[in-house]
Amino acid sequence: MSDMFRRCGAVVVVLATFLLAGCAQKDQIMDGDGMFQIFHYTQISQDEAKRMMELDDGHVIVDVSRQDEYDEGHFPGAILIPNESIRTEPPAELPDSEQIILVYCRDDNRSKEASQKLADMGYRNVYEFSGSIDRTGDIEKKEKTEMGSDQDDMTPMAIPVVAVGDTFFSIELENNASANEFFEKIKKKSIQVEMHDYGNFEKVGDLPWSITQSDEEITTRPGDLILYQGNQVAIYYDENTWNFIKLGRLNGTGEEIKEAFGGKENIIAEFFAEWTE
Repeated sequence: MSDMFRRCGAVVVVLATFLLAGCAQKDQIMDGDGMFQIFHYTQISQDEAKRMMELDDGHVIVDVSRQDEYDEGHFPGAILIPNESIRTEPPAELPDSEQIILVYCRDDNRSKEASQKLADMGYRNVYEFSGSIDRTGDIEKKEKTEMGSDQDDMTPMAIPVVAVGDTFFSIELENNASANEFFEKIKKKSIQVEMHDYGNFEKVGDLPWSITQSDEEITTRPGDLILYQGNQVAIYYDENTWNFIKLGRLNGTGEEIKEAFGGKENIIAEFFAEWTE
């Protein structure tokens, strides 16, 4: 009987050790040379972010919105690093991977995407919060000229937009030749694209022209605007991995994107440029 208990005890110890090892390694992957850690960002509330901003701990506040949004108002001391500029290399503005980084944007999709990209690069202390900044204290705005208006505001600026019925989404374009060419075309003339559902994750339709394409493997997210085969455009409302090129991203929540583009029925999407006054 004692031998049986000893054998059972040994089995329990082995199982416990295996389970603990599995839990300990859930944030690690093998790269061939050994184990390295995968870091994640932490989502916090605006009130928590405000308390962290009051601490003298060497933190940095990062606004990942567009330049025009940043100019309209941002947290005091926040530096601008637009989400679309954060790729695979650590931003020069963030040389310390151990520094506490508070990331925000009025669009929570962009702030979450930027935070995950920073965490993937090895930044260990990334905290994300998003939404309106009005209720979190004073904000800074871009300084005005003596005439009382920003000089940049005197020049109209084109903003890419896609409309489906009465629903409009501005588009945050990628910095590549395909996106630039697409934007130049819709600035000259708006286009309407009949889009059909494919795979329960995207709407796709033919463009009236072909544009430059240089494919790479991409895992899409809801709101991604994708060029396929140089003459088709797709808007994703779910995830998929394939070889194509990203033109940009619709500014909207996942729920808003899915409501506008999900479902089996065909839609008419109009792409055009909206000019500021």
